[in-house]
Amino acid sequence: MPEMTFSVRWPDGGVQHCYSPSLVVHNHLEVGAEYTVEEFTARARTALTEAGERVRAKFGMTCTSAVAQLAAIEDRAAGTVGTVRVLALEPPLSQEES
Repeated sequence: MPEMTFSVRWPDGGVQHCYSPSLVVHNHLEVGAEYTVEEFTARARTALTEAGERVRAKFGMTCTSAVAQLAAIEDRAAGTVGTVRVLALEPPLSQEES
């Protein structure tokens, strides 16, 4: 199962590098896009939950890395106001995957 990372800039200027066990994040976030903290958190929750379910379907167990990443995003988002900018999705989708 191909894994990926995604990097975002929070309203305070801090950059967070995130992990997903699946490329599914490409379906929920776009490089260069800015989302409110609430929308970003919701999109990340959807993407990481879907990624975790793909791991469960393939390997029969929960992906603790996806769960931990979502918890880290939710912790960072708590009490934060403003927009989150998506800096990178790595690896990018190839033409066949898009």
